[in-house]
Amino acid sequence: MQSDNPTAAILVIGDEILSGRTREGNAHHLAQVLNATGFDLREIRVVPDDHDQIVAAIRAFDGSLGGAYDLLFTSGGIGPTHDDITADAVAAAHGTTVEIHDAARALLQARCDRMGTELTPNRLRMARIPVGAALIDNAVSGAPGFSIGNTHVMAGVPEVFRGMVDWLVPRLGGGRPVQSRTIEVRRGESDVADELGVIAAEFPDLSLGSYPYHDERGWGTNLVVRGLDAARVEQAMDQLKQRLSL
Repeated sequence: MQSDNPTAAILVIGDEILSGRTREGNAHHLAQVLNATGFDLREIRVVPDDHDQIVAAIRAFDGSLGGAYDLLFTSGGIGPTHDDITADAVAAAHGTTVEIHDAARALLQARCDRMGTELTPNRLRMARIPVGAALIDNAVSGAPGFSIGNTHVMAGVPEVFRGMVDWLVPRLGGGRPVQSRTIEVRRGESDVADELGVIAAEFPDLSLGSYPYHDERGWGTNLVVRGLDAARVEQAMDQLKQRLSL
């Protein structure tokens, strides 16, 4: 699919994802948001809680560091425990250091006061922010994310991550939302491949895909047409239906 939208990547950080202990859903959620708001998501990568691997991925992705994409979104590793090393790795990638951020500390203190708890050293770790970064609001639990360069760093807890996404993405501008049409046919993928290929060749500016499934009635395929021009998407879908006699 041809696109002039800003490009983006997602970096998911955490041993628990790679071990299979935690089912990853943040990238799936953010992918839907980015497509709906005019960002062209090009890559998703999962890395462990390893400083060097996180740094390398940030440098590879963040366009402000010479990386491949305009924007980078990260999920995970900004909590209160020893293995939450994302802030340090992001700082290293951007050539800066980490320090207790006054506004972040105030947010955590206010949260603790409301909850009747103490701002312990472990909780205070969540106020460690790379120097020069701007905070990302966290209306769920108080501890903020942050943005530096073109890297936007968010929590791994799904509810918190979604709240940060809701606050952040509308502030990033975006481009033209992706338009999508889907039809379901009760045929196997191989039975519609020729027709789909013909339409794909006629509409090189669009993305056409086939996604087979199996249920109690047998095989079926969802055929999807995606693009930035709604009229072109509709035209391609109409021609595909005609070729399939639908």
